[in-house]
Amino acid sequence: MAFTLPDLPYAHDALAEGGMSRETLEYHHDKHHKAYVDKLNELTAGTEWDGKPLEDIVKGTYQKGAVAQNGIFNNASQHWNHAQFWEMMAPKPVSMPSELEKAITESFGSVDDFKKKFTEGGVGQFGSGWVWLVKGGDGGLDVTKTENGVNPLCHGQTALLGCDVWEHSYYIDFRNARPKYLENFLNNLVNWENVASRM
Repeated sequence: MAFTLPDLPYAHDALAEGGMSRETLEYHHDKHHKAYVDKLNELTAGTEWDGKPLEDIVKGTYQKGAVAQNGIFNNASQHWNHAQFWEMMAPKPVSMPSELEKAITESFGSVDDFKKKFTEGGVGQFGSGWVWLVKGGDGGLDVTKTENGVNPLCHGQTALLGCDVWEHSYYIDFRNARPKYLENFLNNLVNWENVASRM
């Protein structure tokens, strides 16, 4: 069964007040994400991965230690990443549930310290990639960054929150100001209830 582009869980202009414009979502979701889905369907047709669950494809095609990943992985992982990304944002501010705040405070010292580390991780990712809040196998929380489309599934971690730091995610609204984009994401766009539900 072919993969399909998921609908956004809100209107294209729903995040504009929070700093992500309609134009960004039209390009990012309707063009970039759609291109990953279309290419994934093209590359997996007639292969061993045809009809397999998306997470199985991501984990099964990831090549640890490879300088460059293969095309199936790149498109599968970016499809997975973006499907999560849209769900991790909300049109209106969402308060952080107490259980998530407690876990973040235990792992980072405070919510502010977590936000600082998350922002630094995203800013420090050279070139394209993602920054993540992850839950490890030991149950602890950490901030990680990954290159290109690599994601926490590849490292046996649970992705609680991810932010796309490819330029197409922020250039229309923030130009080259990646730190401002990340700060705005954390302060105005994150659906903290969705993040908590992933724990």
